[in-house]
Amino acid sequence: MIEFILAYKLFAVPIIVLAAAQAIKFGRFTLRHGLNWDYAFAPGHFPSAHSAFVTSLVVMIGFYDGVENPAFAVATAFAVLTIYDAMRVRINIGLQGKAINKLVAQLDDIKHKEDFPKLKERVGHYANEVAGGIAVGLGISFACIGLIETFL
Repeated sequence: MIEFILAYKLFAVPIIVLAAAQAIKFGRFTLRHGLNWDYAFAPGHFPSAHSAFVTSLVVMIGFYDGVENPAFAVATAFAVLTIYDAMRVRINIGLQGKAINKLVAQLDDIKHKEDFPKLKERVGHYANEVAGGIAVGLGISFACIGLIETFL
């Protein structure tokens, strides 16, 4: 396992970061609402696993390949697009879902309300959730780099 992480550290560490961010999110949700396995991979909420993953990818490429490497530029562009999508595009999808759910609930003359499934209302992230994801990505990535450089 150690050899695998070392050989593929540029991608293995971001995967570890992604899993950690999702575990933090699931743990927080469980503490607030009780255990529900459906939320183990739910989108939205704090911290943003997407932001943590892409931040870690940028850090790992920047540290090991250098910031002048074209891969660093690609990873940074990917991170910016992913974070923008999580904060702006997906949050609006959730707001639209909330509005549609409210409209369907107000319609009395619908014979088959079950034909209108309840839409997800929380698929994106607020700025603090993205900032938390970036912090998780930075913290765990630099901790992993420290471990790799010190002990391996």
